[in-house]
Amino acid sequence: MTIAILAHDSRKELALQFCTAYSGILSRNTVIATGTTGRMLNQATGLPVHCYLSGRLGGIQQITARVACDEVDLVLFFRDPLKTDSGNFIEQNLLRLCDMHSVPIATNIATAEVLLRGMDQGDLDYREGMHPALVEPVVPVSRAVC
Repeated sequence: MTIAILAHDSRKELALQFCTAYSGILSRNTVIATGTTGRMLNQATGLPVHCYLSGRLGGIQQITARVACDEVDLVLFFRDPLKTDSGNFIEQNLLRLCDMHSVPIATNIATAEVLLRGMDQGDLDYREGMHPALVEPVVPVSRAVC
């Protein structure tokens, strides 16, 4: 399964702690992330992470495009609900496309935990048959590609 991880600046530490705690589950899957979050995740956990651009530079849009192409199975988006622009168009587009393509998305730590545990138990196995042939395959690497 392909898991996308994104985090607002004020939630990056929480995301790292969460991913460290669940590194066993994450290590059995392909992890993609926005640039800064991905680099920090790789350094903190040693997990191979395919990094896109930083969120501010288009990384959210790149991951959103992967969602639109049914190349992402689960999104963990550690959002700051108090961030003044947390309802911006780019983030709303990611949420909308996850709904359109039935991609489970967690926007807080409680939901992220439920989704990862459920995925580990096979509750998301139905997604395995949904992937089209990848135009740009996500290749697991031994270090972050940022």
